[in-house]
Amino acid sequence: MNEFNKRITLALTGASGAPYGLRLLQQLIAANVQVYLLLSDAAKIVLATEADVEIPKDLQQAQHFLEQRFSAKQNQLQLLERSDWFSAPASGSSSPKQMVICPCSMGTLSAIRHGSSNNLIERAADVMLKERGQLIIAWRESPLSTIHLENMLALSQMGVTMMPLAPGFYHKPQTLEQIIDFMVARILDHLNIEQTLVLPWMSDST
Repeated sequence: MNEFNKRITLALTGASGAPYGLRLLQQLIAANVQVYLLLSDAAKIVLATEADVEIPKDLQQAQHFLEQRFSAKQNQLQLLERSDWFSAPASGSSSPKQMVICPCSMGTLSAIRHGSSNNLIERAADVMLKERGQLIIAWRESPLSTIHLENMLALSQMGVTMMPLAPGFYHKPQTLEQIIDFMVARILDHLNIEQTLVLPWMSDST
C-alpha cells in the first residue's frame, strides 16, 4: 500500500512567480503527496532572485536541501534532472496522472503546444497530453502576444487547464503571503486536494 495520498509532477520554469511554486510545493508535501520536482535552469535563477532560495548545483545536495526545507518524508520529494529520460514522469506507463507547471514561461508553453519534448519538463507535459492526464499550466505574463494567446487556446482545446497567476482580492488579503495563497488554493482545488488557505467565495467562515 502506498504511504502517500497521490503522486504529482510539479515543474517550475523561468517565468516570474517563483514564490507561487514554492508555496505550492510546501502545500503538496504537507498534504502527503509524493512530488516529482522538475526545475529548469532559468527557474533556479528566478528562485534565487525572487525568493532568495539558492538551489545547490549538485543534484544530491539539492535533493537534501529541499527535503530539509519542506520537511519531506523519505522518498516523498524526488528532484529530477532535466535529462532524466528514465524517470517516472517521462513514461506513459508509470507517470503520475497529474502535473502542474507553476510558474510556466511562454517558451515552455510554446514547446508543450508543439510537442517539442527537448527536456524532461516538456516530455512530462507531453505524457500528460497523450495519456489524457490532468495538466495545469499556471502562467504569469503581461501583456500577452497573439502567439501566446494562440498557444493557450490550442492547449486549452487539448484539455489543459490554463490558470493565470492573477489573484483575486475579494478575500481582502493583508499580506503578500495571502495574495500568493489565493492562487495556490485554486490550484489545490483543481487537483482535488483539500486546502484551508482560502475559503470558497460566499462560504460560511464561522
